[in-house]
Amino acid sequence: MKKLTSQNPLDLIVLDMAGTTVADGGLVEQAFAAAAQRLGVEPGSADHAGKLDYVRATMGESKISVFRHLFGDEDRAQQANTAFEEAYGELVDSGLIAPVPGAREVIEELKAAGRTVVLTTGFARVTQDAILAALGWQDLADLTLCPADAGGRGRPHPDMILAAFLRTGAVDGVQQTVVAGDTSYDMLSGIRSGAGIVAGVLTGAHDKDQLTRNGATHVLRSVAELPDLVARAEA
Repeated sequence: MKKLTSQNPLDLIVLDMAGTTVADGGLVEQAFAAAAQRLGVEPGSADHAGKLDYVRATMGESKISVFRHLFGDEDRAQQANTAFEEAYGELVDSGLIAPVPGAREVIEELKAAGRTVVLTTGFARVTQDAILAALGWQDLADLTLCPADAGGRGRPHPDMILAAFLRTGAVDGVQQTVVAGDTSYDMLSGIRSGAGIVAGVLTGAHDKDQLTRNGATHVLRSVAELPDLVARAEA
């Protein structure tokens, strides 16, 4: 990794939500089960188990992309995605999410240091907004992005990170960007964007081996360790 100095500070921080800054306690799987059942996938069947395995393997990817793979035609994919978003939203409204410990404080600390913080998700905008509202985070980050805000392609494509770079104008080059996430797809999107630091966190879907294998430059116990990592990289 290129050595960073005060002349090229890491001033753009792009953070994933569920599993990285937001603890959702497995709500993705619960919402998927509701969506799958609506489309006629029998709970407990081999078909259901296979589809759930794919959902787990692709955590972090745009959900509509996942459903296109699982259900084939666009109409069924859209039906599944709508059912998923509705079910997830209901779970969020029931108070079943919380910040990852220290996440809000990390964002506030990074912003106080003059850095720009962007929150990204693979969910649709309506779900992202529901999560932000449930946590009282509507004004916490400088910018929030979902796949639709970046042309429709979610992770593992780098589009949301590059959209953050272009929209904020926070840094002169993409190598001054820090990406943090809990999934292999977060790591792939970070590497493909050219970010200077691509940090995996162990509070979500994937383990250290999966994160490292997919390009993590660092693996942290949680996002709470990120400000220290950024400061050390610049020192």
